[in-house]
Amino acid sequence: MIKKVLSLSLLSLITVSMYGGGYRVSMQGNRQLAMGHTGVAVINNGAESLFFNPAASVYSKNKLEVSAGMNYLVADTKFQNKTYDWQNETRNPGTPFYVYGSYKATDWLNVGLAIYSPYGSAVTWDRNWEGSHLVNNIDLKAIYFQPTVAVKVSKYFSFGGGPIFVNGGVTFDKNVSRSMVNEEGERTSVEIKAKNVTAWGWTAGYLVTVDDHLRLGFNYRSKIVMKENSGSAHFSNVPAFGASLFKDGKIKAEMPLPAELTTGLSYEYGKWLFAFDYNYVFWSAYKALTIEFVDSPLGKSVNPRNYKNSSTYRFGLQYKVDDQLSLRAGWYYDQSPVQPGYFAPETPRNDSRAYTGGLTYKFKNGIGVDLVFSYLHFSDTNSSYDYYMEDGRDVSFGGTYKTAVTSGGIGINYSF
Repeated sequence: MIKKVLSLSLLSLITVSMYGGGYRVSMQGNRQLAMGHTGVAVINNGAESLFFNPAASVYSKNKLEVSAGMNYLVADTKFQNKTYDWQNETRNPGTPFYVYGSYKATDWLNVGLAIYSPYGSAVTWDRNWEGSHLVNNIDLKAIYFQPTVAVKVSKYFSFGGGPIFVNGGVTFDKNVSRSMVNEEGERTSVEIKAKNVTAWGWTAGYLVTVDDHLRLGFNYRSKIVMKENSGSAHFSNVPAFGASLFKDGKIKAEMPLPAELTTGLSYEYGKWLFAFDYNYVFWSAYKALTIEFVDSPLGKSVNPRNYKNSSTYRFGLQYKVDDQLSLRAGWYYDQSPVQPGYFAPETPRNDSRAYTGGLTYKFKNGIGVDLVFSYLHFSDTNSSYDYYMEDGRDVSFGGTYKTAVTSGGIGINYSF
């Protein structure tokens, strides 16, 4: 039982690259976020193209483009189980950021570097709450480094891409069971730490310009395999009878981060720009998570996840008032990959809808300011996690989850 429960701990290492505080947060550029986080077929919207589709960067009208920004988000989750009169709620902040630099070396060649932290946040429930055998708190951090090269074959076609290097870490705390206490009556818990976990992947895309108005884009990010060989497990309040089993020491884990594909179009007419992106994530790579407790008799544990592939549909609109001011709005629908029976409180997310808006004001000295606001509402769900094993049988934990994320962001861009 304990081995299977503890295998939830490094689930958070997966969520380093997929979630921020238990939900997926798409905030890799404030201009594009204001347009529903579309951008795979958008050009001339700054260095943010390096993330959305490197192939689009080569069509920039500027020699140099630099863009940097951050968001402040607040995630609210409420949990209730009316059958047992359980209630809890958690409010957690996050500050994802990005820095992009793009240089047009020639008319047909563009190089750039993207640095971003799309998933760095936390989830903290009340200590020893009803679901503490699954999670007390998670603190996630990750930084992505992505150098890119883009080549323009003609005015109708370009391609681009590059490697992705990820550096991340996690601190995770939970109780080891629903009832275990030491001789003083204090709940037995474990804290998992993993620092400087690194991995490599790659991204590639192309852009087709049909005419002066219509463009089609495609971008693919590869599966990334995260390996942790020197993480640590620290147990607290262990009763005497469990001292030989719950021993501090190293842990090992290996897990895939799913590939994703984005395709879409943009249509520009006069001062108006419309964009649509379709994003498909190959979540089915997550059948289970395996963790090895190197210095403990707990040995190797396997935790089923059984995720399904999921889609996101994004829509964005931009109106260019003049050369200085642009207004934007957007919306997207994001499907959850979690299947019935696998809904855990360390990732309390369901299908969601996002509403976004913002603007850019460009000063005559080449400096611009990007402002954005977004509201992400998750569908209320009555769900459970049914694979916590205790006394040789699976025990279910669940209830109704209500989650919403509110954020505001500011960015600075410069071009010449």
